[in-house]
Amino acid sequence: MAYLDSTRHDYEGTLTSLDMQVGIMRKGPSTRASGFTESVIREMTRLCQAHGAVNLAQGFPDFDPPLSIKRAAATAISKGYNQYSTTYGTMGLRKAIARKVKSYNHIDCNMDEITVTCGTTEGMIASELALLDRGDEVVIFEPFYENYGPDAILSGAKCRYVRLREPDFRIEEETLKQAFNRKTKAVIINTPHNPTGRVLTSQELGLVRDLCQDYDSYAITDEIYEHIMYDGHKHVSIGSLPGMEDRTITISGFSKTYSVTGWRVGYVVAPKPLTSAIRKVHDFLTVCAPTPLQEACTAALQLPESYYEQLRENYRKGRGMLVESLENAGFGVFKPEGAYYVWTTTDRTGFKDDRKLALHLITKVGVGGVPGSSFFHNPSHGRLRFRFSFSKKPETIRRAIKRLEKFSPNHLSGRSDHRMPRRLAMTAGS
Repeated sequence: MAYLDSTRHDYEGTLTSLDMQVGIMRKGPSTRASGFTESVIREMTRLCQAHGAVNLAQGFPDFDPPLSIKRAAATAISKGYNQYSTTYGTMGLRKAIARKVKSYNHIDCNMDEITVTCGTTEGMIASELALLDRGDEVVIFEPFYENYGPDAILSGAKCRYVRLREPDFRIEEETLKQAFNRKTKAVIINTPHNPTGRVLTSQELGLVRDLCQDYDSYAITDEIYEHIMYDGHKHVSIGSLPGMEDRTITISGFSKTYSVTGWRVGYVVAPKPLTSAIRKVHDFLTVCAPTPLQEACTAALQLPESYYEQLRENYRKGRGMLVESLENAGFGVFKPEGAYYVWTTTDRTGFKDDRKLALHLITKVGVGGVPGSSFFHNPSHGRLRFRFSFSKKPETIRRAIKRLEKFSPNHLSGRSDHRMPRRLAMTAGS
C-alpha cells in the first residue's frame, strides 16, 4: 500500500507540473481537513467487525433502550411525526429538557435557551463555531475525547492543553493558570471524564470558574455521562456555580443515558445571545434532529429515578468484571469514578506501541480497545495507555474476559515480567 501511495503521489506531482506549464491550477482538500485524522475509535470498530472481535473500543451499548422509549418512537412515526421539526427542537422536548436541567443540573433556564442538536457531537462543533474566532485560544484537558481537537481546528482556534496527571487526574491550579491568557476564549470541560472516568469536584470547577471570570472566558461542557457515576460520586455542572450563568454552554444528550447512541439527539443550553448564534450554526449544519426521535426523547425524560439507579448498578457490575480481568491480563488499571470506560497502563503487557497492541488484541485475542495515543495531542504521550469500554451486556463482557485470558502474562511466552505480582487497581481521583 505504501508503494502504491508513493507512486500515486509521484504521478500526481508530474501532472501538477504539466498543468502549471499550460496554466491550469489543480486544487485539493482544505488545509483544515489536513490538520487531523479520521477517528481512531471508529477505526477500531471497523477492525473489530472485520475480525470478529468483541468491541470494547467504541462506547456504545449492545443492548436496547427501555421498551417505553422504543414504543414512543414507533408511535411518533405512526402518528405522522416524520417531517422537519422546528430547527432548534420541538416545544415539548425543550420544555422537558428545561425541567430536567433545573432539577438535576441546578441550572435555571427556559426553552428559549435550549437548542436540540444531532447528538452532543454536533452540539459541540455548533457551539465552538458560534463562539470562537480565528486566533482565539481554547483550553483542553488531556487525555481528551478525540473530537475536541478537530472541533477547535475547524473553528479556527488554537488549542492549549493541560495534563490531568496520574494517578488521580485532578485539575492542578498552577498548571491551569499557566494555560489562561488574554486570548483564552473558552475551556472544554468533560465530566464524568472520557477516557479516565474522573468525576470533577465543585472545588476543581470553582478554579475553572475563577479563571473564566478573570479572563472573560467561557466554559463549554460535555456532560453526556452525567447520570453514570459510582461509589457515591455526584455530578456537578459548572453552569450551576455562581458567576457562570452567562459564561457556560452546557452540552448533553440522550445517547449514553438511554442507550440510544444511533438516534443522534443531544442539546445545548446557553444564555440567549449565545443560543441565538448556536441556533444559526445548527440550522445550516443539520436543520434539525430527527423529529420522531425527539418525541421519544421527551418520553425518556419521564422515566422514574429507579431507571437511573438500575443503570448505574448494571454498569457498576460491568466495571468490576472488566477491571479484574484487565488486571489479570497484566494491565495497570485506573478504576473509574464515572462514565463507562477503563483507562489502563500497558507497561507490563510487553507492548511498547499502543497501535501494535490494538491490532494484536483484535486480530489474535479477539478483543478491541482504543490506543491511548488518540487521546493526546502528542501521540507519544499515550503509547503506553489504552482504553476499554464496559458499556455491554454481562455475557458480552464475559466473552471478552474469556478471550483476554489468552493475553494473561502467565500465558505469554518470552515476556520478562510473567511473575510480577498483580498491581492493585488505582481509583481515578483517589
